[in-house]
Amino acid sequence: MTYRFVTERLDYSDLAGGAVLRSAPGHPGFPVRLASEVFLRAWHALGRPRSLTVWDPCCGSGYLLTVLGLLHRDRIAGLVASDIADGPLRLARANLALLTAEGMRKRRAELEDMARRFGRPSYAQSAEAARRLQELLSRSGADLPHVVGQADALDRQQVTDLLTDMSPPDLVLTDIPYGEQTSWLGPHQEDSIPGLLGTLASALPPDTLIALTTRGRRVGLPEGVQTTARFKIGTRATALVRLKDLRPAVAGTLER
Repeated sequence: MTYRFVTERLDYSDLAGGAVLRSAPGHPGFPVRLASEVFLRAWHALGRPRSLTVWDPCCGSGYLLTVLGLLHRDRIAGLVASDIADGPLRLARANLALLTAEGMRKRRAELEDMARRFGRPSYAQSAEAARRLQELLSRSGADLPHVVGQADALDRQQVTDLLTDMSPPDLVLTDIPYGEQTSWLGPHQEDSIPGLLGTLASALPPDTLIALTTRGRRVGLPEGVQTTARFKIGTRATALVRLKDLRPAVAGTLER
C-alpha cells in the first residue's frame, strides 16, 4: 500500500537517530515518514480533532514520540511515554526534552561544544541539524507537554497508576516489540499483544484509538477484533482499532 498523507519524499536526515535525537546502540529508529503517516491516518480516523494526547506504552528511547512532536506540534496537545526498563527511559527523557526550547538549546550547545573539542565533521553536522530543529520548534509554538514514566505495558495496575493523575490519551500509538532488536520483558511477557490490548481495554475510555505497528505482513490481533483500518508499508504492518470494537474480543482477559 502507498502513502496516503505523506506523499512527498522529504529529507528527514535531521531527525535521524544518533545525531540530535539519541538512540540506543543496535536499535534503529522508527522510519520517520511512516511514523508521520500512521499518526495522520489515526488523526483523520478520529475525525481530525484539534489536538490529541498521544501515549506510547512501549516507548523505548522515545524516538517515535519525539519525531511526532517535532513534525505535528499543531495536532498534539501532550505526549505520554512509558516503558518497563530504566535504560530506555533515560533516553526517552533526553529525547522528549528536545520538545522544549530549553532542552533543544542545551542539546545544540552540547553538540557545538563537541564539534569544537573533537573537530569531527559528524558533530558539526549534528550541531547544524540541531539549529534547524531549534528553528522548527520555535515556529511550532509553545513547549510540548510530556510525561515519561515507568510501567509494564502488560501490567494493568502499573498502567492504571501511570495514568491516574492525567487525562486519558486520545491515541495509543506504538511499535510493538517483535523479538529482534526489541523484546517483551517482565513477568507477563508471554501475553504479548493480547495482554497489551487487555490492559488498554481495562484502563482507557471506549473511544480511544489504538495504532499498533509491527514488522511482518499483519498485526496479530485476537480473533473477532473489528479494525478501523489495516495497512502495510514497507516491512511494517499497522492496525487501527477503537477500544469499543476491541473489548468484546478481549472480554475473557479482562476477568483475569
